[in-house]
Amino acid sequence: MVNATPPDLTMTWVGIVSMITFLVGYYFIATEDRYHINKAKPALFIGTFIFLLIGFYYSLNGLDTDLLHHEVNHLILEIAGIFFFLFVAMTYIEAMIDRNVFSVLRVRLVSKGYDYKQLFWITGLLAFFISPVADNLTTALILSTVLITIDKKNIAFVVPAAINIVVAANAGGAWSPFGDITTLMAWVAGKGAFTDFLYLFPASIVGWGITAFLLSRYIPEGNPPAHDETEEIKLLRGAKVIMGLFAFTIFCAVMSHQALHMPAMWGMMFGLALLKLYTYKLNFDIRREGGTDSDWNGVDDREERRVNVFKFIEKIENDTLLFFFGILAAVGGLHFLGFLEYFTALYQQFGATAVNIGVGFLSAIVDNVPVMSAVLKSSPDMGADAHAQWMLVTLTAGIGGSMISFGSAAGVGVMGKLHGIYTFSAHMKYAWTILIGYIISVSIWYVQFIILGIGH
Repeated sequence: MVNATPPDLTMTWVGIVSMITFLVGYYFIATEDRYHINKAKPALFIGTFIFLLIGFYYSLNGLDTDLLHHEVNHLILEIAGIFFFLFVAMTYIEAMIDRNVFSVLRVRLVSKGYDYKQLFWITGLLAFFISPVADNLTTALILSTVLITIDKKNIAFVVPAAINIVVAANAGGAWSPFGDITTLMAWVAGKGAFTDFLYLFPASIVGWGITAFLLSRYIPEGNPPAHDETEEIKLLRGAKVIMGLFAFTIFCAVMSHQALHMPAMWGMMFGLALLKLYTYKLNFDIRREGGTDSDWNGVDDREERRVNVFKFIEKIENDTLLFFFGILAAVGGLHFLGFLEYFTALYQQFGATAVNIGVGFLSAIVDNVPVMSAVLKSSPDMGADAHAQWMLVTLTAGIGGSMISFGSAAGVGVMGKLHGIYTFSAHMKYAWTILIGYIISVSIWYVQFIILGIGH
């Protein structure tokens, strides 16, 4: 066990070069639309390069490499827990997409004859309650696809509705350990039990509700143009069982972490094993019964028609997983060099509440993943109300990214899906509504956790 503290290398050449590398790399991450470079590329580069620089510096100067070895091993363990958790969750989402779960949802929404205001509220509520399980990015992408289907040309409807989906997805993700990478990071780091995050529900839903109410005033009256669905879309065989298995997998993850004191990803990987076993049984049953093409998802080649978990894995967003790996490694490198001590000093000077509220604004500009990673790595003294403060920073990091269009994964995803429609400038026109919701959410946290003591 290594107990020694790494030396402060912030003012050495390795510290300066590492910080410059991080800033340049993060510039390209933030401007991926401008340079058309996937954000995983610069993130992976800076995350790996910084530690290679540190390793070179330690070897060159004869420093204790056991310290570096211990840090890297600890970081690998930390990242792996998050990486494999998301890996399984994304695989289940792809399985449900393959089984037409979300296509059926889209068709039902479009065919019900709702007016614009009803669709605005329905898509927002769905985003808020799906994201705690499916994660905010996936939820935002699915429901923004619904918007395109409803009426892509009516900008007066699509832009406020898209903002509503982003805000709702981020707010929904803030009160669930699975809803956002930042809440997952806080839960895995042991900053709260599974049920502790549920206490953020009032602040999340009321803050979103206020923003949604203000946005709804800009939604036009009337109904979208009628859609004639030429093809009936049904749930494919096994869809309901796979949804049930996903719910059970989440339960296994919670039990692994809370009851068995094992990583949450262990329960998730067990759930992946169950999915693979079930798809084997599903294929066997269909073959035995002489299944039709509709049972095989309508693909001609018999081998391709097999319900194959590896096909689902092929479709998951590997760039997102690699981005998380790179950015968490990069922040880990800056922590090892000593840069996050400056972050800790902010808490000492301004107090936990003020800094944690500021984290939300910083998340909107920088992205909530590295900001939350920096807070967790620096592990500042949160004072007497440490638990309440960790819940606050989880809340603000989750919902703060909504204030700017590129401040969260959900916002970036919707910008890509509604390219040229949901833009930075279009978002900022309504940003004041999100700011009001943010202030309301923080106020509810203060009354609930500090004044009433509910959630401690």
